[in-house]
Amino acid sequence: MYFRRITFIIVIVLIIWACENDSNPEPVAPPTPPNLITSSTIFLNPSGFAPLSAEIVLETSEAVRVNMRVVGQNGAASDVVQEFPTLGSNLEIPVHGLYADFNNTIELTFFNTNGDNLGMENFQLQTEPLIPELPQINIDTADRDAMAPGMTLVSYFGHTGDFFPQRPFMFDAFGAIRWYLNYSGSNPLGNLFYDDGIERLANGNFYFGDRNSDAIYEIDLYGTIVNQWLFPGFLFHHEVSEKPNGNFLVTVDKEGANTVEDYIIEIDRDTKQIIREWNLNESLDNKRTTFTDDPVDWVHVNAITYDLNDDTIILSGRTQGLIKLTNANEVVWIMGSHKDWALSGNGLDLNQFLLQPLDISGAPITDVAVLEGDENHPDFEWNWYQHAPEVMPNGNVILFDNGDNRNFVGNTYSRAVEYKIDTANKTIQQVWEYGKNRGAETYSRIVSDVDYLETEDHVLMSPGAVLFNGLSFGKSIEVDYSSGDVIFEATMFAPLTIGPITLHRTERLTLYPSN
Repeated sequence: MYFRRITFIIVIVLIIWACENDSNPEPVAPPTPPNLITSSTIFLNPSGFAPLSAEIVLETSEAVRVNMRVVGQNGAASDVVQEFPTLGSNLEIPVHGLYADFNNTIELTFFNTNGDNLGMENFQLQTEPLIPELPQINIDTADRDAMAPGMTLVSYFGHTGDFFPQRPFMFDAFGAIRWYLNYSGSNPLGNLFYDDGIERLANGNFYFGDRNSDAIYEIDLYGTIVNQWLFPGFLFHHEVSEKPNGNFLVTVDKEGANTVEDYIIEIDRDTKQIIREWNLNESLDNKRTTFTDDPVDWVHVNAITYDLNDDTIILSGRTQGLIKLTNANEVVWIMGSHKDWALSGNGLDLNQFLLQPLDISGAPITDVAVLEGDENHPDFEWNWYQHAPEVMPNGNVILFDNGDNRNFVGNTYSRAVEYKIDTANKTIQQVWEYGKNRGAETYSRIVSDVDYLETEDHVLMSPGAVLFNGLSFGKSIEVDYSSGDVIFEATMFAPLTIGPITLHRTERLTLYPSN
């Protein structure tokens, strides 16, 4: 009787356990019918440039569409999932997001024209180890439920001995590199130097300028060149930016000029012709030496962005300030220290374009020491040697305030900072910042990036050349805009750096472009 009771209790416990664990069982696709796939071939790194990418070529006995999953090492949150809605019986499935030095599982689920699930097929693919040029990535903070979805794209500078080429990569929320490009030995990108970095086009491909071949390139996720644009008479540096109409704004040197990094051009996307030119020697004062005594690289334009609100451009001149220009190369406003502005090359008094800072109540700040940047106001600080300006959805401007030579003495902190600008009244008000209280651990006197992530109301701050406690590294820090709390933070240690630079920019985006 005793043993019967024990057996009965065990059975009841097992039934309860099974009910609790199977109440919402994960659906499992049936195995693929044996006659559905008539042939299959898998190619690792088919372009030769993307070691963590592959292509699966299939023939099927009927038209199907495919859902793909690269099975993650850290549960569903690390899976790469992509739907391919096109029906066909001859399929080429692009696979991205593999792990390095790992026997990856790639799961394909098939659906017919009626949407019926026809089953699932798994493919195994062993990859090579990462190249030694890529960094060590430490995840310092990760609220994976709250952070913006996708992976972190890093415009990486690190290397192990050769200066070139630069190698962009993406890592997931657990710190695993899941995609990278390596153009070593290729032509024409064997010595790729994209400077600011690469960005995603509106069509889903990537684009960048290359300082060595002086061209703009459009590439797919395999790194294959899809299109390119040349600009004879000019040399690329720093940045190319896509306008909403598809044209490109490019920061350039003019061949034969006595100065550098002081021209901007616009290239028509379709005709590939230069349709507009901005000569900053005309619109600004190339004799102003407040922040530099270099008469050749006197403005050092390191970023360019377009403001759709009034059809203007905003440029970051590292050693002059942030300047808004019309398409006719006319100054709209100047953001930066008021010290030493005089006449532009075309004879205008530039002081009339200087922005007047306001305190938190909206009252003008009149202290000359604050206006000229010798001191800070409790409610306001100027931008110092800034990078990466961006126009936010509310019309404000957010940027990475590097802080080099801050207040002409060099306080060692950098900030992501947002300014509200009234163009008509030429006023500026600081409305948000992050990073000042982090001090030297996020101080990057050069390069670096800030992005506003509108959907989540987060800010992604990327100090790219930090020297702290004897270490050199770059960071990608996701901050909740409202609370200032860190949602995600990763630190990247390169084997070697170009000077102190680990990275120029980071972005948060889905591995595959949106359908």
